Amino acid sequence: MSGPQFITFGCRLNSFESELMHQHAAAAGLDDVVVIHTCAVTAEAERQARQAIRKARRAWPDARIVVTGCAAQIRPDAYAAMAEVDRVIGNQDKLRPELWQSLRTDGAVKPEPLSAPSAEQQVDGLRGRSRAFVQVQNGCDHACTFCIIPQGRGVSRSVPAGHIVSQIRHLVERGYLEVVLTGVDLTSYGKDLPGTPSLGQLVKRILGLVPDLPRLRLSSLDPAELDPTLCQMIANEPRLMPHLHLSVQAGHDLTLKRMKRRHSRADVIEICERLRQARPEIAFGADLIAGFPTETEAMFAATLDLVAEADLTYLHVFPYSARAGTPAARMPQVPKPERKERAARLRAAGDRALGRFLARQVGTLAEMLVERDGAGHTDAFAPVRLEHWVGQPAPGSLARVALERVEAGMLIGQVAA
Repeated sequence: MSGPQFITFGCRLNSFESELMHQHAAAAGLDDVVVIHTCAVTAEAERQARQAIRKARRAWPDARIVVTGCAAQIRPDAYAAMAEVDRVIGNQDKLRPELWQSLRTDGAVKPEPLSAPSAEQQVDGLRGRSRAFVQVQNGCDHACTFCIIPQGRGVSRSVPAGHIVSQIRHLVERGYLEVVLTGVDLTSYGKDLPGTPSLGQLVKRILGLVPDLPRLRLSSLDPAELDPTLCQMIANEPRLMPHLHLSVQAGHDLTLKRMKRRHSRADVIEICERLRQARPEIAFGADLIAGFPTETEAMFAATLDLVAEADLTYLHVFPYSARAGTPAARMPQVPKPERKERAARLRAAGDRALGRFLARQVGTLAEMLVERDGAGHTDAFAPVRLEHWVGQPAPGSLARVALERVEAGMLIGQVAA
């Protein structure tokens, strides 16, 4: 092993936290540690984590296997009982530098109650990534009936804006040209801070105080909480990327009510129409759950129709996964084969929507962030591959690209003269 190894599952916030943990583990000289950073959003995510734990033990028989993340926070005893696991660390402890310093002697610990994010800690970058993630918020105050994440992340806590600006300046100084703001419930940002600043006010402050940052992107947003300042920034600020990913989950109002979501189908359509009128190049993605308990074929059809009606481009589709301890797990369940079949139909609709969106980009010029092997994404997050790429433009740089055709769900382009 050449230093601590990390295997990360789940969201962008997990990726950011893995980078912090890697810095702490490397500083502590923990060259014999493999960390499995788990996700609890679905049963499949947990299955993959357990599989990774077993594979890690086979790959590194002499290493110490450490398990952390939301699944470890929620079910520490289950992971501690695995023969391959040497240590379980809760979400409260995992970002503390002193824990990694003491790891050689400490045994498994019970996860502590969750408190505020560690705002004073900074990452120097994200290894292997051309864009940087910055945590601005953690936890969630809502109680969606399908979601177990509040049990793993706790209530909503925000990082003060000054710390966020400082972190972004640090990343820009290190050469990052795109930053993504991440959190569990991003649009709840600021409600626990003095003066209750909104996410839109945070975005406005970042772009005003870090003028050298070319691209700012937002991770998943709750359609019920897009504040007026944020909508104004989306409409008028070119450095805020024209790509929003909405936590939609369903397209039928009764399903949304049973999920305990706070938006309606009409709300999603109105938001997309209003922002598209203000900024025509904007693209929307959405999280969608297929086969939620009590969902009929007609209810599912409403979700399927929403993809075209709201012109959703990038879909993250999940077959419903019952999580023990959540209200939805006690509701009448849709048979698993039907959940899987509906998820496949939603993904197919997403593929068609993406194909239509990419076809509209052919013959235009776009700016892309080059990521790896000559591939990257435009400001609207369209995937692009540069033809005849030989190392230039370099990963992490911005390039003006002529988009020529679509192949296998990706735009093919040439660097514009």
